[in-house]
Amino acid sequence: MKSNLFIKLSSIGRWMTTTLLCVSAIAFIWQGAFFSNTAALANPATNLIASRDAGDKVQGKASKDAGRAKGFIEDTKNKVEDAAKSNAAKVDNATDGNNIFERKAKKDAGRIVKRAEKDADRTQQAVDNTKNAVERTVDSIKDAFN
Repeated sequence: MKSNLFIKLSSIGRWMTTTLLCVSAIAFIWQGAFFSNTAALANPATNLIASRDAGDKVQGKASKDAGRAKGFIEDTKNKVEDAAKSNAAKVDNATDGNNIFERKAKKDAGRIVKRAEKDADRTQQAVDNTKNAVERTVDSIKDAFN
C-alpha cells in the first residue's frame, strides 16, 4: 500500500514540476516580448561615443590587470622557491653529514627553483601576450569606427 501511494505522489510531483516549468517558460517569453527596449537603438551616435570611451577603459583595465597578474605570479614564484629551500634546509638539519637524503633534497630544491623561475617567466609572457592582444583588438575596433 505504501509503495502505491509513493508512486502516485511522485507522479503528481512530476506533473506539477512540468507544469511549473512550462508556466515559467511562457512567462519568461511573454515578459521579453513586452519589455524589449528599442529606444536604445534610435541614436547610434551616442553608442559610438560610448564605445570609444569604453575602448580606452578596456585598455586601461587590461594594463592594470596584467600588472596585478604579473605581481601575483612573481609572489607565487617566490613562495615556491622559499618552500623548496626551506624543505631542503629541514632535511639538512635532520640528517648528519652529507648523506643521500641531504644531497637529494638539495638537488630537488635547485630543480624546483629553476622550474618555478621558468614557469613564472612563461606565465608572465602569456599575460603580456594576452594584454597585447586585447589592446590590438580594441585599437582595431576603434579604427573601424573612425
